[in-house]
Amino acid sequence: MQPNFYDAYRVTKDGTVLDGVHVPGDLLITAENVTIRNSMIDGQVQDHYERRTYSFTISDSTVGPATGCDPNPGVQDARFTADRLHVRNHVDGFSVSGDNVKITNSFVTLCSRPGDHSDGIQTVGSGHGLIFHHNTVDQRMAPDHTAPLFLVDPNTGVSVTDNLLMGGTYTIRLRAAPGTIAKNNAVVDGTWDYGPTDVDCASTQWSGNTLVRINAKYKITSTIGPLPCVG
Repeated sequence: MQPNFYDAYRVTKDGTVLDGVHVPGDLLITAENVTIRNSMIDGQVQDHYERRTYSFTISDSTVGPATGCDPNPGVQDARFTADRLHVRNHVDGFSVSGDNVKITNSFVTLCSRPGDHSDGIQTVGSGHGLIFHHNTVDQRMAPDHTAPLFLVDPNTGVSVTDNLLMGGTYTIRLRAAPGTIAKNNAVVDGTWDYGPTDVDCASTQWSGNTLVRINAKYKITSTIGPLPCVG
């Protein structure tokens, strides 16, 4: 069977590699050590099935429809690595429910429908080991929103570094477990509703975060100044 022949596709064999495929619907992973690369998934990528999560790596791929607004998270739940993704036209970019998640070098453009609570990345319940590094999250086209960065569950081992973030009620909402790292993130000035941060500063190692301006190509054109930790 070839994934690009089906509206949705389920992976059931450990070690499966999907390279250069197009899934016009959702991709369900129910096998260990699955690899997805150079592919297009028009729905969501999901690895939770019958109370179990499965490990996968996804890279150099696009997740989400070309038009419209998918109400499901683009990629979820746990035990996955995502690198160089474009997640588009989902209400939520990434949803994390569990351990060992690494998301790097990715670009998230969000949408919303009336009454939605759009997030770039959100946690649902506790977990350990979440790295969110060198990503761009644009929530400006999602008027019904919470935050580009919405990590408010008691997750341990959380590291949020070198990201470019814009939009939201508060752009950075960060209230994870003590020891959380938030370093060298850039928030685009004036893109929030209430303020740039809502952070548990006592539990967060906060350093090097800034307010910036960007151009239409997401290039930082100027740095306004340091971004203080406010909660």
